[in-house]
Amino acid sequence: MTSAPQRPVRVGVFGLLGSGNLGNDGSLEAVLGHLRTDHPDAVVDAFCGGPEAVTARFGIPATRMHWNRAEYRTASRLGSIAAKGLGKFVDIFRTAAWVRRHDVVIVPGMGVLEATLPLRPWGFPYSLFLLCASGKLTRTKVALVSVGAAEIRNRPTRALVRWSGRLAAYRSYRDAQSRDAMRAMGVDTARDEVYPDLAFSLPSPPASEPSDAPGTVCVGVMDFHGGNDDRARADEIYGRYLDGTIRFVRTLVEEGRPIRLLTGDRCDATVVAAILEAVDSPLVTAAEPTSLDDLMKEMTAADTVVAVRYHNLICALKTGTPVLALSYAAKSDALMDRMGLGAYCHPAREVDADRLLEQFRALEKRAPELRQTLVERNQAAARQLQDQFSSLTAAVFPATDPTLRKAP
Repeated sequence: MTSAPQRPVRVGVFGLLGSGNLGNDGSLEAVLGHLRTDHPDAVVDAFCGGPEAVTARFGIPATRMHWNRAEYRTASRLGSIAAKGLGKFVDIFRTAAWVRRHDVVIVPGMGVLEATLPLRPWGFPYSLFLLCASGKLTRTKVALVSVGAAEIRNRPTRALVRWSGRLAAYRSYRDAQSRDAMRAMGVDTARDEVYPDLAFSLPSPPASEPSDAPGTVCVGVMDFHGGNDDRARADEIYGRYLDGTIRFVRTLVEEGRPIRLLTGDRCDATVVAAILEAVDSPLVTAAEPTSLDDLMKEMTAADTVVAVRYHNLICALKTGTPVLALSYAAKSDALMDRMGLGAYCHPAREVDADRLLEQFRALEKRAPELRQTLVERNQAAARQLQDQFSSLTAAVFPATDPTLRKAP
């Protein structure tokens, strides 16, 4: 007697994907790679910020996360405020209807449980809470996979993040600080594991041959105005960061070093423009990366990297390129420490160009040793992420998944 064919597992992916942030899209790429390898029959679609971009790049159907298309614009008129309020109500039903069509919903990496950058509770925290609550109500398992978290002071945001964590069926974190933060906010993390960021599972481009002459320095920039608690002095923080970065770049150019400016989000273009205007030299050029792979290719051709954005740091570390972090949150310090470069962090809020140059020169002196350290740490990260994907399959994929069926 022939058994009936198994229905393909329906997997949804959720997040601010396709919205211009290369790190977020890199996390999605990593999860899709896992699904195509370990669950090739799964039917996958997305609920995200930029559905057109996700479909065009990754070839999966995608639905807009918000009913209100002006969700990320500032509402000042009565009509736009009313539209936002109506959108929040409509999204309750839209989210639940999307979630119930799936067996599993994966939130792939990203700092979805933190507020280290400016964040309002009725924005993404509200959307994530709707997702996790819908999963609980419809019995669809929601998995927060290698996500970032940080303890949040704002009470509404903290409550939404806490309940999102509690309602998820599976949680893992990209560093121990994230797990500690969720525990401090009232989530039982006894069964939660810590794994590397998902981007460490992406393929790396071939390494370039090292040169004896001083070569290119990649400088990853960010439209940085501080975090959620820094709104009162956001302009001051931005000005200090930009001034320190310009002085650093100008000094290296005066020494004849080529500088390659890199971004991680479309909003970083204003910082690139400011640096190019302040340091008028053919030695300073700007890349236009559209993926983490583009960033990694730039970094393999560089001697060293100085970067702010978390996933710019990951790209440098993954390619084995010595990197100095302009750190704006504990997650950057934890990442650098995990990869053996904990001594090379500089505060993004208090950029001191002279001190930054000292650290940079110390980094370059140890470059050969640090490159070998990164080879070993990357191998360990790849093994840990394979364990993560196996754990995820066992925890949230239905037993009807062909990969879980026992051999006769």
